[in-house]
Amino acid sequence: MVEAIGAWPPGQSGSAAARSRVAALGGVDPALVGQAGPLLPDAAQAALQVVYAQYGGILADSASVLVVCEQWTPQGAGGTTVDVRLSSAAPRWTVTALHPAEPGPPAAALSDPARQVLASDRIHLPPAAHADVASGRIHDTALQAMLTLARQYTLDISVVRSGHPLDVFGTARPSDHPLGRAFDVWRINGRPVVDPATPHDLVDGFMRAAAAAGSYNVGGPRQLSGGSTPNQFFSDDTHHDHVHVGFDS
Repeated sequence: MVEAIGAWPPGQSGSAAARSRVAALGGVDPALVGQAGPLLPDAAQAALQVVYAQYGGILADSASVLVVCEQWTPQGAGGTTVDVRLSSAAPRWTVTALHPAEPGPPAAALSDPARQVLASDRIHLPPAAHADVASGRIHDTALQAMLTLARQYTLDISVVRSGHPLDVFGTARPSDHPLGRAFDVWRINGRPVVDPATPHDLVDGFMRAAAAAGSYNVGGPRQLSGGSTPNQFFSDDTHHDHVHVGFDS
């Protein structure tokens, strides 16, 4: 659905054409195009690639899937992350809402850690996450942890601040992501966290390194023992496809 909205040949721009493309998929409400926002820039044509789709949360009857996109138009390269909401239905889950990222404008001045993160060739940021860091709204604690981890690993980050649910999915507890105090990593040293062939020692070692870098809340595909606090490490269905690294300040 995201690809159908955000990619079109010459002569097929605009929301009406996007609704037709979505309708052709079947089982998806074309009216959702009205929530597409940055997926529909004013351009004669566009190409879009989904970089990764990870859980923002999953329950028995509802889910959030964070769809990380890169998009190209004649005006240049861009992209966004869309928090896609779904509801359980048969024969397949149904998309109910789209919440595209809103990173905000670039800051007039950035902290030194922010500048280093943006310049690093070992920290790979998709468009919305890059804009988050450039906005100056990410805490230096999170940025410094990225830099610390990048000394030992290459990081493919999926989500930083924008494009993530405001609350921890299924709760009324604010997420650290919209506060600029967390980031998610979907690939470590070129190995996807979700891939069964990725060595457990790589992911588990990364999680322990994140805790050592100051994260109070490290989530991933396995429950790790130890930690400086009883709940420093956690695992659940949502975090089988990425590592969450959160900070309390």
